[in-house]
Amino acid sequence: MSLGDAAVKLFSTDFVLWQIFVLRSVIAIPIFLVVIKVRNRAASLLPHRAGWVALRSLMLAFLWVAYYAALPHLELGVAAATLYTLPLFITLFAAVFIGDRIGTKGWVAVFLGFGGVLLILRPEAGGFNAYALLPLVAAVLDALAMILTRTKCRGENPLVLALSLNVAFISIGLSATLLLAMFGGPLDGSQGPSFISGEWAPMGPREWVSMAFLAAASIIASVGVAIAYQVGPPATIATFDFAYVGMAGLWGILIFAEVPSGTTITGIALIIAAGILAVRR
Repeated sequence: MSLGDAAVKLFSTDFVLWQIFVLRSVIAIPIFLVVIKVRNRAASLLPHRAGWVALRSLMLAFLWVAYYAALPHLELGVAAATLYTLPLFITLFAAVFIGDRIGTKGWVAVFLGFGGVLLILRPEAGGFNAYALLPLVAAVLDALAMILTRTKCRGENPLVLALSLNVAFISIGLSATLLLAMFGGPLDGSQGPSFISGEWAPMGPREWVSMAFLAAASIIASVGVAIAYQVGPPATIATFDFAYVGMAGLWGILIFAEVPSGTTITGIALIIAAGILAVRR
């Protein structure tokens, strides 16, 4: 998953975000259909609770809009660490919406994590990067979607959930493309075409290979995570899920020559420690 997101950052100079959303899902959806039918020919392609699944899919799709929109403007490791404040928001939202008890370790995790966020955001004059707020918005949306999954979508086939998410990607991508065609203009403060407001790139063999790679990364990540959470203890799986932050930092160094500052590394370490504490408490 981290390599796929690094590729999105790398390709952000070649493609517009909405083109990635649409074409990646156009490749992924037929594969999901085949896998679902191979596993069980009688399986329904429709969710049991379509309204809740649609809401979940839109939340997850918009989380990736926020996260991917930030990638051209942030170090990959910083974006990943900020996104992985997710367990802290799940802890808070589970207490608010489900009635879970947070406890002392939970509150320690929350304060540690947000301390790490402050170190990364550096809100003092001259050090603040507003784009760093977008992965935080993504984390909030992800946490709300996870709570929704737990309370309203527990009986759904994970592959059908993945299929629904890709339908949402196509819907949002085509809607955004239509709106840009109608109204145009940059959406991210730039003076010309950008990752958000640019036109679709012409598709040749190289571009289709790039898009196929993004689709493969998305399929492997979504199916792998679904299977892991089905067969393993959630707290254990979530702890290993934090490998994303370390791998994103590694790709940032190897692909983009991004070397985070000491303050940023400290903030990332606090967020990882807080997240692991939150999921294992």
